[in-house]
Amino acid sequence: MAIDIIEHRDGDAVRRILEALPEWFGIPEAIDSYAADAVDDSYGSLMAIADGEPVGVLLTRRHFPESAEIHLMAVHPDVRGTGIGRRLVERVVDDLSADDCKLLSVHTVGPSFENAPYAQTRAFYTRMGFLPLEEHEDLEWPGPTLILVRALATTDRGYGER
Repeated sequence: MAIDIIEHRDGDAVRRILEALPEWFGIPEAIDSYAADAVDDSYGSLMAIADGEPVGVLLTRRHFPESAEIHLMAVHPDVRGTGIGRRLVERVVDDLSADDCKLLSVHTVGPSFENAPYAQTRAFYTRMGFLPLEEHEDLEWPGPTLILVRALATTDRGYGER
């Protein structure tokens, strides 16, 4: 299966992907919010396309020139485990690094909340080079949110003005 990773915005496709992943995205209001974010120009939007159909999405938000956040990443269950998530993350890392971004973060459900799907999510981000920074209660939902970070390789090796 040939997969293309492209810059593309499609709220309906994001909705279809998220609705196919109820273990992670089972709250209709959250799906509505992510679908709206997918067409909002303040987010970077990459989509994985297979046979002309979106099968994966990665939305980013650049908070500062030095840092960005993965706001949403999801891969349709029919193609999970085929390397699409890895390719989405590698593409955003390459794009951000080329723009001298130094740090990429992602938030997910923390390990103090036992949940097999989110344990898979944390393991994926760990394999992708992210390290756990801190866990907070009531940050984005009533339970624990884990913040993971990854340093990015950039052409700027300095650390600001001295």
